[in-house]
Amino acid sequence: MEQNNQLAQWEVFVQEKSGKPYEHAGSIHASDKKMALQNARDIYTRRNEGRSLWVVPTDFIAATDRDDEAEFFDPAEDKTYRTPNFYKMPKGSTNI
Repeated sequence: MEQNNQLAQWEVFVQEKSGKPYEHAGSIHASDKKMALQNARDIYTRRNEGRSLWVVPTDFIAATDRDDEAEFFDPAEDKTYRTPNFYKMPKGSTNI
């Protein structure tokens, strides 16, 4: 029987400059958040690529499954009020 001896997996998000969005950079393994930040810094920002880091345990990220694609992303055909089909352009206007 094989035992899992891997440390917990963390997802790393890097912000390039202040005010820019955080972007997913990759994953690392670490025992706690301090080690995760150290490893993320060493792996993903060693060439001055970022100004700030977020690390999140992978287990705490909720994601959709490919099997649920239709349920989550298909447009609701029965909700016509979400499209501008019934909107009338005011007279004299060319752009809104």
